[in-house]
Amino acid sequence: MEWPVAENLFKAALKRGEPLIGLWLALADPYSAELCAGAGFDWLLIDGEHAPNDVRSTLAALQAIAPYPVQALVRPPVGSAVLMKQLLDIGAHTLLIPMVETAEQARDLVAATRYAPQGVRGVGAALARASGFGRDAAYLQAADEQVCLLLQVESVAGLAALDEIAAVDGVDGVFIGPADLAASMGVLGQPGHPEVQGAIRDAASRIRAAGKAAGILSTDEAVARTYLEWGYSFVAVGTDVTLLSRATTALAARFKS
Repeated sequence: MEWPVAENLFKAALKRGEPLIGLWLALADPYSAELCAGAGFDWLLIDGEHAPNDVRSTLAALQAIAPYPVQALVRPPVGSAVLMKQLLDIGAHTLLIPMVETAEQARDLVAATRYAPQGVRGVGAALARASGFGRDAAYLQAADEQVCLLLQVESVAGLAALDEIAAVDGVDGVFIGPADLAASMGVLGQPGHPEVQGAIRDAASRIRAAGKAAGILSTDEAVARTYLEWGYSFVAVGTDVTLLSRATTALAARFKS
């Protein structure tokens, strides 16, 4: 039986320049991930940096999302080649790597997603969900092309190197992290500060000038729409945690007031 190599639809849409609206998954539960998968978003981000996800819970979320017409992204806690290898093997096609500050780091991350001789990803496809557990005979030849690598720039140092980071071949997009950027700029907890917003707007132009897609997150609808106007093409407009927290707080307040 021959298994077709699955196209990374998220990566293809990024290349076409389509606006892609996403939701952050931080509840770290496959049941809630499946609930969100049917909501109509273009993509869902399974977070392992600020949510209690590990490889096994990320796998469960990928399995829960798989039947739905939405693309799954995964953010590990760190850009470790070992961890990235595990995530790719369990079927993550698109990775968002936090805290990238140099072009050298970007090149190392690209290498971690590619098999030799282009990179350093370990070969274990015969054991991997990504290859249909070895049933996809073409997986090794097609895997590199279908990986989508997104790098998160969220510090003053990262912004200083943004042009060089975005220019690295194999980087598909750059995601700006407003909260950490605000902290790095000396205004912790103030991502809406004019200087931070100015840096965010400038970053979108620089990323697009490099021919790459720009991404960002905002749980404020008006701000998210502004980011789309500024040229951010993959935008997360909420998080499962925030939605549940706000809704439950508001419901309790209505009855307790």
